[in-house]
Amino acid sequence: MIFSVGGFSLIPYLCRPNFYSMVAIVKVAGQQFKVEKDQTLYVPRVEGNAGDKLDLEVLLVDANGKLAVGATSGSKVQAEIVDQVKGDTVIAYKQKRRKGFHKKKGHRTAYTKIKVVSIA
Repeated sequence: MIFSVGGFSLIPYLCRPNFYSMVAIVKVAGQQFKVEKDQTLYVPRVEGNAGDKLDLEVLLVDANGKLAVGATSGSKVQAEIVDQVKGDTVIAYKQKRRKGFHKKKGHRTAYTKIKVVSIA
């Protein structure tokens, strides 16, 4: 049975295609990231060269609507280092008026660009 609302047909739940993809929450260098397969992201610097493989710490996995939490999930997330890059320049400027005092310091944070190869 197909219903229509405002010209759009509402297909019953059993006939809908499965759009779920495997999603995981991983911990990299003390920060948590939500990742999917073939996703690229920038994480705080991780030691290694381009092409090296990483096994990431899995905190949560969502596989087709079924959640698995912690080490009991038994899943693995593998990633590959794509590049080592630097972020934008951040400038800290201090000044005291009428005293001739000013300081200018800057830095660029180091990041690692990784690509998630597989979630199993």
